[in-house]
Amino acid sequence: MTLTTTQSILDQARDAGTATGAFNVIHLETAEALVRAAEDTGLAVILQLSENCLRYHGALEPLARATLAMAEASSARVAVHLDHAEDADLALRAIDLGFSSVMYDGAKLDFADNVATTKRVVAAGDAAGVLVEAELGEIGGKDGAHAPGVRTDPAEAAQFVAETGVGALAVAVGSSHAMAERTAVLDLDLIARLRDAVPVPLVLHGSSGVPDDTIVAGIDAGLVKINVSTHLNAFFTRAVRAHLDDHPAVVDSRKYIDAGRSAVVEEAARLLQLFASPRRVG
Repeated sequence: MTLTTTQSILDQARDAGTATGAFNVIHLETAEALVRAAEDTGLAVILQLSENCLRYHGALEPLARATLAMAEASSARVAVHLDHAEDADLALRAIDLGFSSVMYDGAKLDFADNVATTKRVVAAGDAAGVLVEAELGEIGGKDGAHAPGVRTDPAEAAQFVAETGVGALAVAVGSSHAMAERTAVLDLDLIARLRDAVPVPLVLHGSSGVPDDTIVAGIDAGLVKINVSTHLNAFFTRAVRAHLDDHPAVVDSRKYIDAGRSAVVEEAARLLQLFASPRRVG
């Protein structure tokens, strides 16, 4: 199957009153696991490469090209997305490389500067048929730069979407990045008001810290794209640690990495099914 557009995945989920999983790629093994989860469940998945991940690997192209190749070779509907690019030029390069969508994160900028730079990325995305996600209202916890109590204002969100033309909007509604415990409380009323205020799909970042039932309630309220990274990383790491504890003499890294990959397949599949289950009423 060819690479799937993020737009089509989000449109289908929103029409069904459900959401889709957008899971972060850390290395090739996580990309393989996420594609396998989509194939096992028959559900679409969005593979995300963050600016931080690409900085770790030292360049955009090698990991991006490999991830795109996996998506194109899969029998499942798989999109590839650039996550949290604070560098607008990186977002433009990802568009040129053939990503399904990109997120330009100008949340640290003031409103006017965020709008101006986001519009530049959207213009390039529109020309290439690539959806652009943006962020308004800082999501707590990222690099210690954001306050967890920040919330996205619906009126400001409507203005931002109208002025920029973005295809999806990441909103601050109570979640926080890199949470290891699932204790976050979402503002469901705010999610519903944002859903009514803007015409594009809403994105939840920092979903690793949100309990299952709260995520489902958030989807019912209007969330369409659910980003998960830390939660799946923890499954990978626990499985690797357990394998090493059980096999202290192992030296072939494929053995314990495979244990981590298998754990991610199972949990990613469970999350995809969870996100696809809500049915919004009214």
